[in-house]
Amino acid sequence: MRSVDPKAVELVVRGATWQGRKVDLLVGRGVVAGLIPSDPKTRAKGVAEFDAQGLLLLPSLTDAHAHLREPGFEYKEDIASGLSAAAFGGFGNVLCMANTSPVNDTATVTELMLERAKAAWPKGPRLHPVGALTKGLSGRELAPLAELAEAGCVAFSNDGVPVENTEIFRRAVEYAAGIGRIVIDHCEDPFMARGAGVNEGALSGLLGLAAQPDVAESIQVARDVLIAEYVGARIHLAHVSCARSVELIRFAKARGVLVTAETCPHYLTLTEQAVAGYDARAKVNPPLRTEADIAALLAGLKDGTIDIIATDHAPHAEHEKEVEFDAAPCGISGLDTALAVTYGLVRAKKLALADLVRCLAVRPAEIFGLPVNRFRPGDPADFVLFDPKAAWTVSPETLRSKGTNTPLLGASLTGRVVHHFLGGKKIV
Repeated sequence: MRSVDPKAVELVVRGATWQGRKVDLLVGRGVVAGLIPSDPKTRAKGVAEFDAQGLLLLPSLTDAHAHLREPGFEYKEDIASGLSAAAFGGFGNVLCMANTSPVNDTATVTELMLERAKAAWPKGPRLHPVGALTKGLSGRELAPLAELAEAGCVAFSNDGVPVENTEIFRRAVEYAAGIGRIVIDHCEDPFMARGAGVNEGALSGLLGLAAQPDVAESIQVARDVLIAEYVGARIHLAHVSCARSVELIRFAKARGVLVTAETCPHYLTLTEQAVAGYDARAKVNPPLRTEADIAALLAGLKDGTIDIIATDHAPHAEHEKEVEFDAAPCGISGLDTALAVTYGLVRAKKLALADLVRCLAVRPAEIFGLPVNRFRPGDPADFVLFDPKAAWTVSPETLRSKGTNTPLLGASLTGRVVHHFLGGKKIV
């Protein structure tokens, strides 16, 4: 097979489309053996073949922000169902947040998570726990970060309860950096309508809802940028939702500040109008913003100001969302739909396919120190075959997650994962 040693090849994925051209992917011993122009005339004796005609070849994705709810809230989601949604959604790596019960602030909880993942999906998707930054997410005392890192936590976060005490937060960032870990921060001012779930503006006034302004997010972004610059350590900013934050992050990166940032598919495609009619399925924290904010986020993704797209997968039981808007929890279930929604932006020419690959696969793995497949020889054979023309309807029957809390319920999407391989082994 041309310059590739045929003895190293165990599988040939034929005729997939990668970067606009048809290719054959050569796989052996769990890694990429080669990526060559597709040639149906070549055959290798004793090598398995997989027909990928009409399908896009993508690296397996990494979700840097998901809530899998186990232990403690298995009625919303458990690790098995969450990883099922990840597998069928194209995600081979999932970073899961610490807001479980008990909180993931001890090695025992971390190890339990990893054991449950291995038992449910032994070939992957791979679970990467994010440990609590403070004990019980209280914001008062640091969790045993070194113990959590040794147990398998790839990062630390106080999740949806941002640390108010700036001194404790600063020390946490320094400590985490000292053991080779990153702090992920949910940027939200603790006094400006925390968790309101709706953007402050004309719509919130019309609906008569307590609302949160975009500055509640950007104030904390500014704090984190200054701390990151002062201590010389990286901070990762979770689910950025507004133009003001994008401007601050762009300013910080121009100064060389070690800050990275994510946004989510719902902030790129939905506006605050999704909550009109008091639709709690669109209640999320930070809240959905405006068309101007969407434009700023898209521009930030394209120029690298925003590094990655994460799902912030936050499943809830149906009865929890079917209450008055103010009483409903924040959160959208997103693992099942993220790739199709993001590919819709590619189809609409709002993002390039290269942006999708960078933001959903390459950069998340780089930021959190995970192996990444760039389809170079020796890269892990973690890849997805995606049908860009497959039409499907979002429904409880088509979602693998227990959480059906999405404003996309009933919507038609185009594009779906057909096959998913990790380490050269088919998991979907």
